[in-house]
Amino acid sequence: MKEYFDLFLTFARIGGFTFGGGYAMLPMMQRELVEKKQWTTNEELLNYYAVGQCTPGIIAVNTATFVGSKRKGILGAAFATLGMVTPSVIIIMLIASFLKNFADYPVVQNAFSGIRIAVCATILVSIWNLWKKSVKKPLDYIFCIVAFLLSAFTPISPVWIVLLAAAGGIFTNLKKEDNKE
Repeated sequence: MKEYFDLFLTFARIGGFTFGGGYAMLPMMQRELVEKKQWTTNEELLNYYAVGQCTPGIIAVNTATFVGSKRKGILGAAFATLGMVTPSVIIIMLIASFLKNFADYPVVQNAFSGIRIAVCATILVSIWNLWKKSVKKPLDYIFCIVAFLLSAFTPISPVWIVLLAAAGGIFTNLKKEDNKE
């Protein structure tokens, strides 16, 4: 049971101390899951994130479910998922009960403004780390630019963009393997 509670507490810590959603959680997940606990590799975490983005639900919760499943099967997935969502549920209930009374106060508005800036900064750090670890070959730059342009300037769903990139990765690697033979 100790390992299940470790999964729960680790993901509760991640869920309770990061703000801004799944992308903002990536740096803390990398630190906790890859560096400290060594439950997954950076590459696996990025794969979980990619699949988590393509599947219904919240990216961070999906990632917690994948890591928990890898560690301890279905029960591990349940403990990790509950750990990730429990702090949010508690915080949302507290905020909902008090925010309506304080939302219009300038100090609250200023705090939210500062939080948004910090969240943007943590997301940029995540993007930079992902870029350094993922974009290495000339074709990677092309995939990245095309995916960015499609995401930013078209109504195409991210699911299709990720699937298109996956197909491109499969195709280019099959082509390389055919050349080796």
